[in-house]
Parts: sequence; C-alpha cells; structure tokens
Amino acid sequence: MAEDPTFQIVVAAALIASDGKILMQLRRADAAHGGLWEFPGGKIEAGESPISALIRELHEELGISVAPDSLIPAGFAAEDPEPTRSRLPIAIFLYTCRKWDGEVQCLDAEAIGWFAGRDITALQMPPLDVPLAAQLNRLLSAGVI
Repeated sequence: MAEDPTFQIVVAAALIASDGKILMQLRRADAAHGGLWEFPGGKIEAGESPISALIRELHEELGISVAPDSLIPAGFAAEDPEPTRSRLPIAIFLYTCRKWDGEVQCLDAEAIGWFAGRDITALQMPPLDVPLAAQLNRLLSAGVI
C-alpha cells in the first residue's frame, strides 16, 4: 500500500560565479512570497530524483544546462508539519553549483541578481530560504565550498 507523502520536496541551487557571487532570483509579484529573493529551483515532479528535478528547473528558470556532478549538497530546511495545514509542509534541499553551460537568463522571475555571500542573508526571502542562506554563508566563510 502506497503511503501519502508527508512533505512537498523542493530543490534549489546556489549558483556561485567565479568571483564568488551567488545568484538569487526575485519571485514574481503574483506568486506566493512574491517580491522576495530566493534560490532558483522548484518542486520535484513524479518520477524525478532531486538532481534531475534541479537540472530541469535550472534550465526552465535560467536557460542553463548543468551536469549532475556539478551539484553538491549544501543545506536543508523544512517547515514544521501542522495537522491543520491545507497543504503539505515544504522541505528544501539546497545544492551549490559552480559550473554550468550557457548564459544565465531571467526566464521565470521578476529579476535575478548576483550577491556576495555575506549580503544574501540581508535580502528579504521566504521563510525557508533564510536558514538556507545562513547555512550557505557559514560554509562559504569556513572555506568548505
């Protein structure tokens, strides 16, 4: 018997340019959390792995191609499950990516921007992107990634 999922899994990427700046995108004004900065990515569709979903999302949102071995796990954040919630709580897996093919384009957001690691934590972001940005900044500061 198949079990119902308990979380909506979302994947996101911190694209890191050669100068160390990180790409963030501004959510469309008419979307949930509209007008807030986020890491690009999206929901995993049926039959996809997290890596294949992120590769698809990066192509759809930014017009770039990414090889699976260019995506390195970097963080995780999740909402607390609430039995009264009308939707599944979200869990986000964050990956870093330093290598991609193609020029980054803003295809599915209000805007994109490149920010220094220390500056991303000051951006207004959806609730789950806040701890992801802090995790990423700690890893960058420690020289781990």
